[in-house]
Amino acid sequence: MYNAHAMIKKEEKKLKLGIPKGSLSEATIKMFAKAGFNVVVSSRSYIPTINDAEIEPIMLRAQEMSRYVEDGALDCGITGNDWILENKSEVAKLADLAYSKQSMNPVRWVLAIPNNSDIRSVKDLEGKRIATELVEVTKDFLKKNNVKADVEFSWGATEVKVAVKLVDAIVELTETGSSLRAHNLKEIATICISTTQFIANKKACRDVWKKKKMEQIILLLKGAIEAEGKVGLKMNVPAGRLDDLLKLLPALKKPTISSLSDKKWVAVEIVVEERLVREMIPELKEAGAEGIIEYALNKLIQ
Repeated sequence: MYNAHAMIKKEEKKLKLGIPKGSLSEATIKMFAKAGFNVVVSSRSYIPTINDAEIEPIMLRAQEMSRYVEDGALDCGITGNDWILENKSEVAKLADLAYSKQSMNPVRWVLAIPNNSDIRSVKDLEGKRIATELVEVTKDFLKKNNVKADVEFSWGATEVKVAVKLVDAIVELTETGSSLRAHNLKEIATICISTTQFIANKKACRDVWKKKKMEQIILLLKGAIEAEGKVGLKMNVPAGRLDDLLKLLPALKKPTISSLSDKKWVAVEIVVEERLVREMIPELKEAGAEGIIEYALNKLIQ
């Protein structure tokens, strides 16, 4: 029997998803696109659109995301573990997503000083002034090292403040260290290492529909991340030369080998690192491969 009420209730189900606005935004939207979710952001709006009627996306700064997820204003969201620690938020960490603003690597918050500073170690910061956006995590770090210092919040341009001696040291986010070097700064300690996290409200995790929806999103996002930097290769190979060709493929990769209508040939398909392809294709051709096709990957689900 057709149940109109049940259909309406199903259509009304929404998952409130927080997408980071700011430095992590571009990388996040790119990953969502590869995962099959097209997020369209207006320059003047914090409410983007997405090609999934069951998701209600909201743009928020990564720094405040965990607070809104914790209190239930959002069901889930994406932010850095650094801001979860900074806000001391009680949220469920459902997935570690291995990407950041510039790369697929974790980011670091480092304690940095001018190259010509008399400070040599964390202990030398006793009574000094430190500027950072990550105030609470910095205070916790200093407490663990039995150091008392004045930690002040920085609204930006943090590297400049230590360069012109407004403060003695800074705690700043870095991926490559290039910005610190450009400002003649050097690291003396790592405060914390952070990765991108898919977090959820604990009550939302107990909702069967919401939990399943979040797990589906995570599966696709992880597939997109896993596919990053990889491509697929297809080729036809004379059956008699198959063993020689397989020796050219990465040792840990297991290709798919299929029979063709012409029994003298087989089809070989494999996923490899894109950086290896430039050298592999000429070698595969010399080994007898024909009809070599390279194709992009959006998702790789293990």
